[in-house]
Amino acid sequence: MKLVDIYKNLRQDLRVVERELSRSVRSNHTELDRSAAHLLEAGGKRIRPVFTLLAGQFGDYDMDRLQKVAVPLEIIHMASLVHDDVIDNSETRRGRTTVKAEWDNRVAMYTGDFLFARALSIASQLDDPRVHQVLSRSIREMCRGEIEQIREFYNPDQDLICYLRRIKRKTALLMAVSCQVGAMVASAEEAVVRRLRLYGYYVGMAFQITDDVLDLTGDEKELGKPAGSDLRQGNVTLPVIYLLHHGSQDDVRRIRDYLAARGEGVGIADVLERVRRSDGIAYANAVSRRYLDKALQCLEGLPPGEARHSLHIIAQFIGKRSY
Repeated sequence: MKLVDIYKNLRQDLRVVERELSRSVRSNHTELDRSAAHLLEAGGKRIRPVFTLLAGQFGDYDMDRLQKVAVPLEIIHMASLVHDDVIDNSETRRGRTTVKAEWDNRVAMYTGDFLFARALSIASQLDDPRVHQVLSRSIREMCRGEIEQIREFYNPDQDLICYLRRIKRKTALLMAVSCQVGAMVASAEEAVVRRLRLYGYYVGMAFQITDDVLDLTGDEKELGKPAGSDLRQGNVTLPVIYLLHHGSQDDVRRIRDYLAARGEGVGIADVLERVRRSDGIAYANAVSRRYLDKALQCLEGLPPGEARHSLHIIAQFIGKRSY
């Protein structure tokens, strides 16, 4: 089985998710409708709904109930992207102009707020307060992750712990929750719910680390944004952190000069080249692989079947992906 086969097997239910996403982002306000639709049309891997649907297969699979968490989880992700683009001053995402670039920061922020509210409104249709609590806590922690990232912009003195804590809140948490609530809604055994949440967390950590590596090494057409966007915006990711702690004096001085100047008057091309040829890329990839190994270990304790195999394939894809 390949990744494409997983999406084919879930095709009908993912169509339901897509239809409900389109319906759910509508409002009675023209500007909100246009900005939300613009974001939705950018597409995406829909990996969070996929996790939710696969986790639901470990219990009593009920699409009517599962869509009430699969859709909100993707909407929460979309909302976080809109806010991210304002914070990072991003002009493009997935090869399309961002909401903030197409309109302005105010429209983007209110669009994100509207999407967060819609997500919680949809989830409230489920009569399970545990789900409501998990989703609301997740939004709170994601906001903390964003604040931490803003606080650490252009800071050369970050360490591994600081970085891992930030990406846990920004990315891994929502993937963990996607697996967790899918199993919860399907009334899976508590031990299965815990293992699936851990799997999602480990995969989410690997996903973000890989994303940060690709931002430095990937092809701009495949990424849909300029290479080195994180560093241009002051976001110091794991390969750069490694270089700052273990690089040559010349490389460290050059990176520190760039960060101290906040990118002004210091060429980004030379800085990126130094990071790319450093051991930081290999180190980050090795950390990502360790998280993926832990994710695969979590799967070993789950009931065998197509859902477990699909989660195994997704973890392998994340470890090898180039976009």
